[in-house]
Amino acid sequence: MNHRERVMAALNHEEADRCPMQISFTPEFARRLEVDMDIKGLKSHNPHGGGNVYELEQVLGVDMLLTSVGWANSYYQDFNEYTDEWGIGWRSQWYETKYGTGRYTEICRHPLAEDRAVNRYQPPDPNRPELYNDAERVIRKYRDEYWIVGVTVTTIFETAWALRGLDRLLMDLIDDPQLASRILDIPDGYHRTAARRLAELGVDMIWIGDDMGGQEAMVISPGMWREYFKPRMSRLISELKGINPKLKVAYHSDGNIRPIIPDLIEIGLDVLNPVQPACMDPADIKEQFGDRLCFWGTIDEQHTLPFATEDDVRTEVLHRLNTIGQGGGLIIGPTHHVQLDTPLENFWSMVNTIRDTRY
Repeated sequence: MNHRERVMAALNHEEADRCPMQISFTPEFARRLEVDMDIKGLKSHNPHGGGNVYELEQVLGVDMLLTSVGWANSYYQDFNEYTDEWGIGWRSQWYETKYGTGRYTEICRHPLAEDRAVNRYQPPDPNRPELYNDAERVIRKYRDEYWIVGVTVTTIFETAWALRGLDRLLMDLIDDPQLASRILDIPDGYHRTAARRLAELGVDMIWIGDDMGGQEAMVISPGMWREYFKPRMSRLISELKGINPKLKVAYHSDGNIRPIIPDLIEIGLDVLNPVQPACMDPADIKEQFGDRLCFWGTIDEQHTLPFATEDDVRTEVLHRLNTIGQGGGLIIGPTHHVQLDTPLENFWSMVNTIRDTRY
C-alpha cells in the first residue's frame, strides 16, 4: 500500500498493511531530527504544515501531509516579541532541556480586550489567493501518494480568546452572550471560508477544532459548548460535506471531552484527535464510539515519549495497535507535536515499532 491507500483503509475501518501514522514536531525537535538523519538545508519547520517542504515527513514514512491556513500559523513567527496579522501580540518564552534551549510563543496582547475595540476590528482577509499557494502545491505534488489534510484548527474558541483574552471571553459567555457571539463569529467566519476553499481545492480531510478539554474535565460546560460551538461546528461540517461528500472531517481537542463526543458524531464528525491517554482511555473510547468514529493520535506526549524508556514506548505503541487499532479506524501518532525534551531513542522506538508492526 502507498501512504494514501493506508489512510483510506483505516478510515474505512479496515486493517491496512500497517497502521497509518502522522507525526509533527516543534521547530527545535525538527532541527535535532535534521542532524540525526543528516538532512541539510531545510527551512524553518511549521508543525501545523504551513510552508513545509515535507522532507522529514517523507523520510520518516508518515502517511498524511498537513497544509495549514488560519490563525494557528501565527505560532513561531519570530524569536522576539511580535504582532501577528490579527493584531494579537506574542513573545517567546524560553526553556532549557538537556538537549538544548527551546521556546514557546505565548500570547501577550489581546486586540479586543476593550469592548469598544470590537466595533472597529477588521480581521484578515481569508480570500487572499496567496494563502492557498502552499495547499495547491501540496495537492498537485503529493495527492496521488499521500493523504492531504487541510488544517484550520483553532477554528473558533482559541482564536476568539486570543483576540479577547481568555478570562474576558469566558465571562462574556455568561454575562454578555451577544458580545461573545460577535467575537466568536470573527474566527468562525475566517476559518469557515478557509476550510471551504481548501475543500474546493481538493484536500482529503479538513482538520478543525479547539482545545475544549482540561486534564480531567472540559474547560466550559458541555451545555455551554452546545449553545455556542455545536451549531457553528455543525454548519461548518455540513458546508464542507456539501462541497465534497467524500471529504473527511477531523476535530481536535486536547484533554477530556468525553461528554461531547456523541454530539460531534451527531453533527457529522469522522475523526477525533488526539485522544489524549492521560485524560481519556483510548481503548475505552474505541469501545464506546469506534463503530461511528475514527481516531488520530493516542501516543502519550505528556509522560511516555519524554520521560519513559524505549521499551515503555514500544509497549504503549503495541498496546494502542492491539486495542484502538484493531479493525482499523486509527491513525497513530503523538498527541501533540514532539517536544524538545523527547529522547531520540524514544522517538525512534515509536516510529520503528509503528513501521515494523504488521496486522
